[in-house]
Formats: sequence, structure tokens, C-alpha cells
Amino acid sequence: VFRSKWTMAQSGVDFAALEDGDGVRFAWNVWPDSKVEATKCVVPLAALWSPGKDLPSMPVVPYEPVQCRCGAMLNPFARVDFPSKLWICPFCHMRNHFPPHYASISETNLPAELFPNYCTVEYTMQQRTTEPPAYLLVIDTALPEDELEGLKIALGQALSLMPENAQVGIITFGTHVHVHELGCLACVKSYVFKGTVSLKAQLIKEKLQLLYPAKQSQTGANGTHVPAGAGRFFLPVSEYEFQLSAMIDELYSDPFPDVSDQRPSRCTGTALQVAASLMGSCFPNSYGRLMLFVGGPSTVGPGAIVSRDLTEPIRSHKDISKSTQNFNKSKLHYSLVAEEIASSGHTADVFACALEQVGLAEMKPCVEMTGGLVVLAESFHHNVFRESLSRIFQTEGDDDLHFRSNCTLEVLPSHDVKVCGVVGPCSPLARKTQAVSDTIIGMGETTAWRVGSLIGSTTLACYFDVATLSRESNNAQMGTGVHQFFIQFVCRSQLPSGERRCRVTTVTRRWTEGKNLPDLAAGFDQEAAAVAMARLSSFKMEMQDEFDATRWLDRALIKLSSRFGDYRKDDPSSFQLSPQFSIFPQFMFNLRRSQFVQVFNNSPDETAYFRIALNRETTTNALVMIQPTLMSYSFSGPPEPVLLDVASIVPDRILLLDSYFTVVIFHGTTVAQWRKAGYQDMPEHEAFKQLLEAPQADADAIIRERFPAPRRVDCDQNGSQARFLLAKLNPSATYNSSGVGIGGTEVILTDDVSLQVFMEHLQKLAVES
Repeated sequence: VFRSKWTMAQSGVDFAALEDGDGVRFAWNVWPDSKVEATKCVVPLAALWSPGKDLPSMPVVPYEPVQCRCGAMLNPFARVDFPSKLWICPFCHMRNHFPPHYASISETNLPAELFPNYCTVEYTMQQRTTEPPAYLLVIDTALPEDELEGLKIALGQALSLMPENAQVGIITFGTHVHVHELGCLACVKSYVFKGTVSLKAQLIKEKLQLLYPAKQSQTGANGTHVPAGAGRFFLPVSEYEFQLSAMIDELYSDPFPDVSDQRPSRCTGTALQVAASLMGSCFPNSYGRLMLFVGGPSTVGPGAIVSRDLTEPIRSHKDISKSTQNFNKSKLHYSLVAEEIASSGHTADVFACALEQVGLAEMKPCVEMTGGLVVLAESFHHNVFRESLSRIFQTEGDDDLHFRSNCTLEVLPSHDVKVCGVVGPCSPLARKTQAVSDTIIGMGETTAWRVGSLIGSTTLACYFDVATLSRESNNAQMGTGVHQFFIQFVCRSQLPSGERRCRVTTVTRRWTEGKNLPDLAAGFDQEAAAVAMARLSSFKMEMQDEFDATRWLDRALIKLSSRFGDYRKDDPSSFQLSPQFSIFPQFMFNLRRSQFVQVFNNSPDETAYFRIALNRETTTNALVMIQPTLMSYSFSGPPEPVLLDVASIVPDRILLLDSYFTVVIFHGTTVAQWRKAGYQDMPEHEAFKQLLEAPQADADAIIRERFPAPRRVDCDQNGSQARFLLAKLNPSATYNSSGVGIGGTEVILTDDVSLQVFMEHLQKLAVES
């Protein structure tokens, strides 16, 4: 009765194609029928869901969804009784009447949500908001003059890109927090809060006179309604762009004098606290972004990460592991601020531009719980910052990030599937149903979540558990010959136009006996599994003290290989994996060496930035973070992918490495010598000029389509910046190996084991009796 894209293409499944159709990708597409057998599968039962993904084949219908009493929406897997105008929910098996406007439904006249190919349908809701988008600029003024000047130029350009009906507010902070009353045009007026104290939301609203605002709302640009009280602190860009630009141009550095042996006084934690209360009072439950621009560490007040004394170093991973008291105290402060921002449906973005740490590791909850974006750069003059900031306001062409705001997300599974939680940018809603599992992973103990905004690439990792199939369920399935379960993903969101949408994705997968290993293996998606394991290991490293991620990943891989590998006991040479598992050990090898697991040589802020991106991005982008791509350019043929190995370095070859955060263009020694000699400028060497330009053009294309913009590194073999490439390559040739890599002359100075040694140990341990 029930057929799905998975069951119809079971013999040769293209998991990426399934994701393009519905925006959902499962680590296991065939599930074991008991909790014990699910545990033996090692890799969790996870789904990677992209609720804002652009789906060309998805229909958008101008009516609201039909809902069952259990909460599930009408979908293609529902059984329909056309004469009686009834439909049977596949989740709870209850019978439901169609609403009156479905009176003409028949086998030849079906609504879009009942077409078998439309497992994902987006409904246009009648409710439409008229409130404008709001942007609250929280600006760090404890900056050097040149940095503040670069920031002001970037903000001036951002104003010209904002929507015409956007409302803009300004908060500046240094020693104190200044809330600028922009509605007072006759003179410069601001409310000042002491930066060294923690403020209650009620006190902030009282001081800003927002507790008892006027009852009447104001009418803004394009007929939009501005909530009462917002007109004092926010101005519409369409009417006051000149005044806003002039105010930004007149910003000056913190007037409190700097002491030569002390850091600037910077109260980032208090500034975010004030910003959250101001935005929550002026624009509750509407599209609002708190955009924090910070250029140094927080040194005073709640959320401070270091004192002003320059003799005290900023905390490192080692310092945090020794004593977590100060770190946890600051993180708790930002977590409370994050809850306040999330409860109002708003988003917090962080633009951290400094050579030193700013406290992003502590501020991580503010970003992840609200669906915010993070840009990490060395300076406010850097292209990474400027390009990323401008892309936030692009609404057309390839630069459009496809923003959705004020989103609620819900997962509705069949009776025998339980929801463990979600790892990704969201905050939990208190909706504990029978579908909630006792095992908690990430944001658990609920089946619904909220996120201030999401972009097209935002992807959540949903983890599930299996409840042992009941006898009635087994008998029902055996009687119909169907061994399937269903999961429905529901995303309610608001488009930039103010239109409310409800996207419903209903997918089905099937059960099998836990001992039927070939059946389980046929549905294993090793790419999705690698991303699910990466997110889970990163989450465990943050939540569990002294968690050894490397050992955990190794043990999981050994157990998986031992269960699904083909071998003779105690004979490593006989070991082999089926094609469905063949690349998974390589993913785990690179994950062990990645910046998500190995925090050495990375600051806590950098690690937080990497993990925020891992928890937000799509399966494809996350795989690039785990295992970078390497392209080769040479005279011997067109560009081609090569092994991520030191043996791929050849003197007459150019390599392009894409590690998501960094794009490296690496020139071999011979190519670098030719370039320095100027051969590309000679007419007879036009081919060499084209060879140099090809990777540059491909790197530009990668940078244009990615947010935030990655760092670009142009280097030569044996140069200092070649380390960006060498750190990602498999060290098949090291200083203590018997020879150089096959076909190459480069040697990596490291004690790390190579992929070959790693696989030899895996084979040996997997076949042990």
C-alpha cells in the first residue's frame, strides 16, 4: 500500500538525490526492529534535516494543512476513503473527516499533499505579519581608531543593503553600555548602563521606560506596523538612512583612557543583556537580529573571559580543562541571555574581528540557540568580514541565503520510534509527548524546537531510538505485508515578505530483523553517518568532562567493522568491507585528525567557531570540513580530484584544497619557479597562464557561494603557508618512514599514523575473536 522513494529505488539508492527531493538524509535507511539490535549497529539512528533547503520539485499550495487529532498532517501515505470523504492517519490509524473545501476530492482529483511524489509540501498560511524586520547593531567602541573606522565603513555599506522597511537600532559599548535613543532627532540622547554589573531584564526595561509603553502602535514604511515603544530606539532605513549613516560616522572610541599595561575595558556580556531586553520589548515574536560587532575580549562585567591585566593570558583549552569555574560562570550568563533572545523569536549574530580571542566559546549558546551566524576574521578591514556582512542582506540571485525567521520545528514519528533529541541551531520547547525517548542527545526531552532564523543550508541532526515493536504492531504489519514506519518533519516559518509558511515533509523507511545484516547494510549512508558521528562526538566533548573522543570513535569503528565486515576470525588479511561501508573508515580517520576532535593549536574561540559551523551546515558541507577535497591542475589534462595524500604533491602541479574554512591554492616548486620567472606574461606560454588562472577561478567560485566567506591562502611548496595544506594531508611519507610517498617528493614532519597504518590496525582489531 505504502511506497516511497526509498523502497522504489532500493537496489541502487542515490542518497544525495533523496536529500534533494525532501531535504532529509538518514544514516540508516533500514532500521532494526528492536532497541538491542539498534545498539549493536553502533552508528546512531539519525536523520539530517534541512528545513529551509530550496527544493525545486516542492509544491507551494495556497491553503493550510489538514491535521489529524494526533498532530500529524495529511500526507501521501494516508489511506483515503473517497466515498465517505475520510482519511486514515498512518501514524495513529485514526479516521478523520476531510474539511468542507475538500468536498470535490476523488481518485482523479487529488490535492497536492496526496500525490505520491510530493512527500514535501509547503502550505501558505492565512496569517501574515505586517511588522518590519528589525536590526539592532551592538557596536564595540573599545577599538583602535583604524579598526573602528573600518567597522564604520562596513556598517555604512550594510545600511544601503537593508530592506526598505527595516528598523535599525544602535547600542555601543566599552566601559559602559550606551543605548542610543534615535527617535530624539533634536539632540544626541542615550541611556547609559554600568558595564560591571549584571542587570535584570525588568530593571533594563524600567530604565528604558519600556514597561508601560503607549498602547497605540505606529505605522512605518510600506504600511508596516511598528510596535509601541520601538519608535524611540529604532528608525526606518527608508526614511532616516542619512541620519543613521551620520550617527554611525560620528561614533568615537571609548572615551575612558587606556592604560599601557592593561587591556581596554569591554563589557560585552552586559551589552548583550541590554540588547536582548530592548529587542524583546520592542519587537516580541517578530523578525529581529542582534548583530554584535566585537574586536577584543570581554574584560569587565558578567561574561568576562580575562581581566584587564595584560600579565594574565587569555584562557586556552588547557586552562579550561584545569579549572572550569570561570568558564562555566561566563557561559551560564550567555546561556541565560540566549534563552531570553530565543523566547522572543530573535537571532544573535557575532562578528568577531580581532587577532586575539573575544569569548566566542562562552557566547556559543547565544548563537546556536537562536540560529545566529558567526564570522571570525582578523580585522574589520578583512574581506572575510566585509563580504560575509554584505551577503546577509542580499535577497536576489546566488547570494541569497534564503532566510526564514521565527521558526518552530516539530518531529512526529510512528509509535515505535522515539525522539532522543536534536544537535543543531535551535532551542527546545516544552512539548514532552509519548514520542520522547528516555535517552537524551543534544536538545532532548521534547519533540518541538524553536529557532529565531535559519538559512537554506541550516541542517539539524535528529537522533532517534527504537521502542521494541509491540505484538499488535508486529501483527498489523505482518497482516498487511508492510514493515514500514513514518516520520514527519514540520517547519513553520516566516519569509522576509512577512508571509507565513508551513513545510511538511513525510518520509517512510522500513524495519528489518536485526540479524539481517545484508538488509541493514544496503540502507547504510556512510556520508550521513560520518556527519552524525561528528556532531555527536563534538557534543559529547562539550558536555562531558575528560571525554576521549578519539578513543570513542576508534571503538565505534572497530565494533561497526567487526559486525558488518567480511572476514575469517583472526585473519586480518581476509578482512574487507562492502561498498556501503568502504569509505566510512576513511571518514573516521580524517575526523580523528580534524579540528573538531584535536583542539591542539586551536584556541577555544576557534574550536567553538568550527563546531558551530559543523552543527549548522548540510551533509555535503560538513563532509568537506571532515575530509577536505583536493583538486589537481597540470598540463597533462583537465582538473581532476586526487587523493588527500602527501603523494599528491608534485613539482609541476597546482593543488586546490577546499577545507570549507580555508581555500588553499598550492603551487609545486617547478610551477612556482616558472611563475616567478614571469613565463605567464610571455605570449608563447599562454597555456601556462591559463594553468595559473584555472584554480584561481575555481577558488573564487567556492568563496562566492559559501557563508561565511572562507579564508583564501595562496602559497608555494616549501613556503611557510604550505602548512595549511600539509596539515590536512595523509602523512604516508614522514621523516621516519623508509622513503617518500609514491610519485611525490614531499615529506611531512609528524608522528601521526598514516591511513594505511590506521587500516592495518583496524583490520587486526576487527577480526579478533
